[in-house]
Amino acid sequence: MSELLLVIVIVLVVTGAMALVTIKAELTMRFAENFLTYGSVILILCVMFWVVAEVIGRYVFNSPLPGHLEGAELLLPMIVFFGVSYVQARDGHVGMTFVVDALPKKVRRVTDIVSLIVSALTCAALAYFSSKNAWLAFDYEDVTMSPPYWPVWPSAAVIPLGYGMIAIRMALQVLQKLMPDRFPAAIVEKSDLHVTE
Repeated sequence: MSELLLVIVIVLVVTGAMALVTIKAELTMRFAENFLTYGSVILILCVMFWVVAEVIGRYVFNSPLPGHLEGAELLLPMIVFFGVSYVQARDGHVGMTFVVDALPKKVRRVTDIVSLIVSALTCAALAYFSSKNAWLAFDYEDVTMSPPYWPVWPSAAVIPLGYGMIAIRMALQVLQKLMPDRFPAAIVEKSDLHVTE
């Protein structure tokens, strides 16, 4: 319980610090999200070429690549968690907003703020506890069960990174809704699926 309270205090302190630096926090976050998303794209391409090379090696040369399945599985969390904050910034996650969209604008704003606060705290807690798991994987030198024995900790380490980034993004979105004049406009992709405010 004390760890959970520590996470809540850290989220409040970080959010307060971001409220002070406003535009710099937003621009830094956008840069980090873009950088990680490009990394995710590069990993997708690498996995694609790796799988093609494995298939060619297996069926053409009768020489499969060892550890290709485990390696590709370890890269999947990196692909997902590198881009999760980028998608949140653009309101791209799937959501069931039928009831919320029918609410009056002021009530919708309050429900958005409350849901963002709860989500940010949840993601911050997940970042904290998954970082402990990643540290254990590093400390134990955990590896996959078959050769070439890939280390597990890099894949485990991106999970707290992704959850931390999305928690920060949600805290920034709360600040954007509370102080819209001090922040750049939110990034929302044009789509028929979203109701504009």
